[in-house]
Amino acid sequence: MTKKVTIGDQVIGGGNPVLIQSMTNTRTEDVAATVAQIRALTAAGCDIIRCAVPTMEAAEALSEIKKQVEIPVVADIHFDYRLAIAAMEHGADKIRINPGNIGSTERVRAVVDAARERNIPIRVGVNSGSLERNLVEKYHGVTAEGIVESALDKVHLIEDMGYDNLVISIKSSDVLMCVRAHELIAKETDHPLHVGITEAGTIISGNIKSAIGLGLILHQGIGDTIRVSLTGDPLEEIKSAKLILRTLGLRRGGIEVVSCPTCGRTKIDLIGLANQVENMVADIPLDIKVAVMGCVVNGPGEAKEADIGIAGGIGEGLIIKKGQVYKKVPETELLAALRHELLHWNEENA
Repeated sequence: MTKKVTIGDQVIGGGNPVLIQSMTNTRTEDVAATVAQIRALTAAGCDIIRCAVPTMEAAEALSEIKKQVEIPVVADIHFDYRLAIAAMEHGADKIRINPGNIGSTERVRAVVDAARERNIPIRVGVNSGSLERNLVEKYHGVTAEGIVESALDKVHLIEDMGYDNLVISIKSSDVLMCVRAHELIAKETDHPLHVGITEAGTIISGNIKSAIGLGLILHQGIGDTIRVSLTGDPLEEIKSAKLILRTLGLRRGGIEVVSCPTCGRTKIDLIGLANQVENMVADIPLDIKVAVMGCVVNGPGEAKEADIGIAGGIGEGLIIKKGQVYKKVPETELLAALRHELLHWNEENA
């Protein structure tokens, strides 16, 4: 079990639930846009947010951003140690650095001293793409072993400075290399681990890589926070992360939507209907399973494991509860009828 680390009002490690992170893609200097995006991500289920801090103006903007958001803010720093210090001075709840690109030991020490003064956690991040040349040569290429050695070298550097309020992040776009690296480092440290597949790709490829990689890692009990890195709207990262955690049994709450693949019996726009249902239930705080079926032939049987389901026919649809037909409604009223049942679910199923 990893150590506990406090990030703002959140606690990770020590057996606490795995938390979901994302990263804003706004200019951090644009406070209004950044706050708006953080609020939208928070509403979607984001627990911790990271913001790029490439300029002093961005570091200073954190003060105002922090006043207007509810979740912890992590400052992402590269190259300039002064930005890390400024970010902490302006309210960052955690900083993300790669000591390898911050510069000299003295500069790293200056960042560590500032973090110690405020008891702010440091996320030590290493990506396979930034692996040091000597480790590439030692392991004859970029390897899981090299990534782990690089990360632990940096962790030990900070620990030797008398500070251990740390989180480790080791990422690779190679899914199996990333899995192997996490298996190795989990045996070598008790610092909390932030897990993700870096540069995973677009919505489809990124989700598949992240689901496989995060699934293999988290299922072994490794990982304290996660980010699904997608080339797209950050809101999609939150949806995917929540589904991965629910699928692994690591998070409950929220309606799970299951739907059948289309076939020749499908008489309705099942694809559109399933998407409408998924969007519709996002704001309904129930911990149940909803099935969306494409025909009235197999719908009731296929929906048996769901708490409630709908099945479409020609001009009409069925509301199904626990595999039994509850009632028929006109097809045009199917979505509204399902929403009505969900909104009154607790009253009728108390």
